[in-house]
Amino acid sequence: MEYLVTMTTVVPDGTAEETVQEIRSREAARSRELAAERHLLRLWRPPLQPGEWRTLGLFAAADEVELEDVLASMPLRVWRSDEVVPLSAHPNDPPRSTKASAMEFLTTFEVTFPDSASEQEVADIKAREADRTRDLAEQGHLVRLWMLPPTPGSWRALGLWRAADRNALQAILKSLPMDKWMSTETTSLTEHPNDPASSVV
Repeated sequence: MEYLVTMTTVVPDGTAEETVQEIRSREAARSRELAAERHLLRLWRPPLQPGEWRTLGLFAAADEVELEDVLASMPLRVWRSDEVVPLSAHPNDPPRSTKASAMEFLTTFEVTFPDSASEQEVADIKAREADRTRDLAEQGHLVRLWMLPPTPGSWRALGLWRAADRNALQAILKSLPMDKWMSTETTSLTEHPNDPASSVV
């Protein structure tokens, strides 16, 4: 299974800078090991407030027990709290690609089908959505799609996208057939020094 993990680190007051740097060095080394073991797939930095230390990670593990072992093995865990969201397969998830360009974004989609929509209308819009996501994947904009745990009366998905900037991404998202039934939350991502993708040529 794959998991999105929000990792928030709070360094205790009075901690020596040498100690912080030593643990960060061990964290980088452990991240490389976990990437080689295919447990750590991606790392990003979301927008941060001054003094905030937060990372988003995409991890793979057999189950939440194995994931906890993986997270506990990371040196920064002594100062870190982790929020885990399990991800499941999305029918429109595109094939893997190593092509990397432009900025990256995570989007959380929540789709609520109106009571007035017929089964045929829902089926048609799902088919058009699948066609459009394939087009966007071929263009290099859609990188991954996952299903999130559902909420009553709606379904939720997580997307990883690439676009020139936030405005370009918004135009892309507006082109999705389900946009009229969808609320979207977008997180801009910046490069993390321990991201396994940064070592891919």
